[in-house]
Amino acid sequence: MSIRTLFETITSPSGLPFTFALLLLVILIVSFRARAVVFCQYLKKMTGIALSPAEVKRVYAVKGPEGVRDLFLDLIIREDLKSGGALQIPHPPEEASPETEAGAS
Repeated sequence: MSIRTLFETITSPSGLPFTFALLLLVILIVSFRARAVVFCQYLKKMTGIALSPAEVKRVYAVKGPEGVRDLFLDLIIREDLKSGGALQIPHPPEEASPETEAGAS
């Protein structure tokens, strides 16, 4: 196939699906490259913890998703300890026991 034939194929209407597939490939590559940036923006917005995308990529490359999860939990715990320590855990509402209901009637 000569260069002229290839150029004619790309510029003809039959080259439209090829161009569309190339555009989708570019979008896919950009979205995969942006995962760490989006995660860091989400983390900053939801928890106030700033983390660099390079650090997330490094941890993900070495330890995988579990490593990023551990890093996230470690940062959450450290931030919580800075802000006062103990978490307030709400107690579940007490359910009425059958003896209490029988005595109330």
